Amino acid sequence: MAGIAALQLPATYYGEASAEYGERRELMMTILAEAGFEAAPPAGAYYVMADCSHLGLGDDVATARHLVEQVGVATVPGSSFFSKPEDGAHLVRFAFCKTLATLEAAGERLRAFS
Repeated sequence: MAGIAALQLPATYYGEASAEYGERRELMMTILAEAGFEAAPPAGAYYVMADCSHLGLGDDVATARHLVEQVGVATVPGSSFFSKPEDGAHLVRFAFCKTLATLEAAGERLRAFS
């Protein structure tokens, strides 16, 4: 039923959604760069995998825990997305499917932390 409803939405809906996510992606990429994270912009996702090794907080799990507990920004450890967890142990995932105000608040916290 949801698929049928989605197919009946006007094309403008998808154009607007794409533009809004594009704006959020660019904001997230700017925030991450300003906070010292290295990341490539995603081509079709609403999240960014960012290298967290520069923080010196340990692996991705330790870094994610520190970011949520001490900085107030939730991330997901990158290792949880790899069949070989060690391949993602230097990454954390930031989602940008949030309001612009939420992203700006996260940006302020990350910039203050870095």
